[in-house]
Amino acid sequence: MPTNAAASLDRPFADLAVRPAPYTVPGPGEIVLRNRAVAVNPLDVVKQSAGNVMYRWLPYPVVLGEDVAGDVVQVGDGVSRFRVGDRVLAYAVGMEKHRDHRAEGGFQLYTVVRASLSAPVPHGMTYEEASVLPLAISTAASALFQRDQLGLRHPGAAQPSDRQSVVVWGGSTSVGSNAIQLAAAAGYRVVATASPRNHERARALGASDVIDYRSPTAVRDVVAALRGADVVGVLAVGEGSAEPAVAVAAGTGAKRVSLASPSVSFDSLRWLRPWDPRFLRLMSRLVAGNVILQARSRSRGIRARFVWGSTLMNNEVGPMLWEQFLPTALADGSFVASPTPHVVGDGLEQVQPALDALRAGVSASKLVVRL
Repeated sequence: MPTNAAASLDRPFADLAVRPAPYTVPGPGEIVLRNRAVAVNPLDVVKQSAGNVMYRWLPYPVVLGEDVAGDVVQVGDGVSRFRVGDRVLAYAVGMEKHRDHRAEGGFQLYTVVRASLSAPVPHGMTYEEASVLPLAISTAASALFQRDQLGLRHPGAAQPSDRQSVVVWGGSTSVGSNAIQLAAAAGYRVVATASPRNHERARALGASDVIDYRSPTAVRDVVAALRGADVVGVLAVGEGSAEPAVAVAAGTGAKRVSLASPSVSFDSLRWLRPWDPRFLRLMSRLVAGNVILQARSRSRGIRARFVWGSTLMNNEVGPMLWEQFLPTALADGSFVASPTPHVVGDGLEQVQPALDALRAGVSASKLVVRL
């Protein structure tokens, strides 16, 4: 068997430790990737920083990481889309319930992934570019297309003559930049928010109008850009995005808001513990803010729901995205890897510095480690 190693989270609040790890053979419907690039995500930071406040089902030690790109080294029974040697990007779901929390984690040399959550890396795309996509595009697709979220028509479906509109609040984020492309591919007009330095990038991805989210008139500006339009949904991405997204929905008549981010930042939790008064205040703000947000939404007839990227494993959005849309769209260049990868370094030892850098703040880029 190949020799594996992993960057493991051994206990709550600890730094990742690199050590040998078992190599796991694929089961039915699975493949094993020799990872060449992995990206870090806020979910990894939250689990490391908040202990068992989130992902309480994960045992220790555990291998975090959702975004992987590499080479297929072994194929499980029933897999016909891939063969050994293929270059593949995949959504590693080891952090989810009822999964193998070590074998399916991304921060290791060899990861078991589901073939149904994998796609070929096209010629001309690097592993680093491919690794920015999996969690972000899965979250964006779940938010836009799942029936319990915005419920939009899929790319390739029949499109009405009068174009409907979608708002992406947080268009320069990983989820937001993928959402702009997916919504545009499905035939929607997209109005997005971003800082001014990222406006041209958002337009290049498919947004027709881009508003500065930091402007004191941002909500009014978005509503004005959509005056007279049929706004079918609003996606909120990034800290502090939920409240203005609901306000935009109220101002445009949209009835559905998909929430991809909590209303408070978990960045400070790295240095706190559950018994720390500052931790308790932060969690109180989170709970109280959500209660107020939900009350405000319901009073205006708006349904605001949080989205979880892995839910597409269990509905029609997963096959649509990973098996039908993404392979073709990446190959013909109609969908691009976004945001831009920023390589922190080489080797599993660089995953912890990447998490620390993400905790410090990143804009319009994705932190990647080469393996």
